[in-house]
Amino acid sequence: MQKTILVTGANGQLGKSLQQIAPDYDGQYRFLFTDVDTLDITDIAALRRIVTTEKVDILINAAAYTAVDKAESDIERAYLLNETAVANLATVAKENNAFFIHLSTDYVFDGKSSVPYRIGDPTGPTSVYGKSKLAGETAIVQSGCRGAVVRTAWLYSPYGNNFVKTMLRLADTKDSISVVSDQTGCPTLALDLARFLMAVIAHDGTANQLKYYHFTNKGRITWFDFASEIIRQAGKSCPVRPIPTSSYPTPATRPAFSVLDLNESEAIFAIPDWKESLTKVLPEIIYNYEHNIL
Repeated sequence: MQKTILVTGANGQLGKSLQQIAPDYDGQYRFLFTDVDTLDITDIAALRRIVTTEKVDILINAAAYTAVDKAESDIERAYLLNETAVANLATVAKENNAFFIHLSTDYVFDGKSSVPYRIGDPTGPTSVYGKSKLAGETAIVQSGCRGAVVRTAWLYSPYGNNFVKTMLRLADTKDSISVVSDQTGCPTLALDLARFLMAVIAHDGTANQLKYYHFTNKGRITWFDFASEIIRQAGKSCPVRPIPTSSYPTPATRPAFSVLDLNESEAIFAIPDWKESLTKVLPEIIYNYEHNIL
């Protein structure tokens, strides 16, 4: 029997990637893609209406407040989208026995580790963004709903604005690019994340508990390493220079180390290496960048 999946934040990088793979699941799942113009997730009554009317079986929350630096001064809005709206979704999922997948972040950790963060490691966010995302995780646990919290990091895709497109733009407009070399993590191709979420549904969709997963591509690199590989693969001649975080101050503190342990995710999904995924998608990103396609 075909199940209905409601996706929020459909116009974001992950939402558009889910739209890209949706045809692969024709007959198995019916997708309802919504964004702020069609569904206000801060309005629990509106959520209840759509979930009950459409008989939603699975909720994927790809909506969030992700302006990390702006969140430092826009605190109320960050918590509205990252905690209150998430609590609404979790509550409605619980009421309808729907499976709820929520996307969280490496920013829930303090960034002081030297080994990959495991799912049960203590959290300790240092920014408003990280604190608001952790508050969303807590709201899901308190709701008692079933589903999965998926923490991810360094998301990029052919869609919207992201680090890869920024590097391409800077390479075309600057004599050189300076990128921090003392923040370590791993990029995540949104398309790989989208396929992983479908694997989570296949693996856990009938389970009655809440599980946590960590998902990025495989590897451990710095932003400087990522930028250097983007420029190399794109065939650009612009030099990339390493700088310390202290030379690039931002309102929000970035985690110095945010590598996530992927053991649980690798048990249900073959995770590609970060460089392999970049190679696969870079031509499409370059095309969209050169033709100003968001």
